[in-house]
Amino acid sequence: MPRENLQGATDRATTRNRMSMDGCAIINDYKPGTYVRLFYWEELMENFSVFDIIGPRMTGPSSSHTAGAARIALIAKRIINRPIKEVRFTLYGSFAETGRGHGTDKALIAGILGCPPDDPRIIEAYDLARTQGVLVNIIMSQEPTRHPNTVKIEACDENNDWTEVKGESIGGGNILITEIDGLEVELSGDYPTLIIRHHDEPGVIAEVSHVLAQMRVNIAFMRVFRHGKGEDAYMCIETDTEVTEGMQMIMRQLCKSIRQLIVV
Repeated sequence: MPRENLQGATDRATTRNRMSMDGCAIINDYKPGTYVRLFYWEELMENFSVFDIIGPRMTGPSSSHTAGAARIALIAKRIINRPIKEVRFTLYGSFAETGRGHGTDKALIAGILGCPPDDPRIIEAYDLARTQGVLVNIIMSQEPTRHPNTVKIEACDENNDWTEVKGESIGGGNILITEIDGLEVELSGDYPTLIIRHHDEPGVIAEVSHVLAQMRVNIAFMRVFRHGKGEDAYMCIETDTEVTEGMQMIMRQLCKSIRQLIVV
């Protein structure tokens, strides 16, 4: 049907719900002569990829409660970057209410042990933790949070150092890391990512950006966070290409203000 031929379409319309021209208002009782916006398939689909439709590869029943949970924990493991001997998961909102049925607890345990969302060992996560000698504690909280699918991960490594990571599963297997050790961050895990902890002082961001540019690493997104002026600060740098171990070594040598560099 030609897009210009709207009047014929409106005359044949019935009382089916349709969207008005602004794409928001709903017309429940259609009357002839009322303008309705016709949405064509290519218009509806232009902002979606095939992965938005069929969802991620995963083991488990839910992309948000299982795949997303596993991704959050897997990124937390990379942030901690040391063998873990004890971990506490505090589940909030929908995670706490329906997580057991969706296998959220198993997905979190498997993720912190290094299993990706499509790993079949997720269903055996508790046995896997016992085999590796990792003590696991699951806490269901009724405390309100910004997002219903939220988890706080507190992990103790082999040096008895505790790291806290908070994340949200925002749908379709997509996630957002929102806190690291109490500092608000924003990390999606969709790109190769550097997390750099450094002292908050002038020139550090420019120095790191310059070194990456010299190594032909393009920055896709960069976000900076700090506890306070002159205190610990973080850079979350998402790049178009991987930052190799050799590149990381060069960054540590040239950027003296870097206190910790983590690749996610």
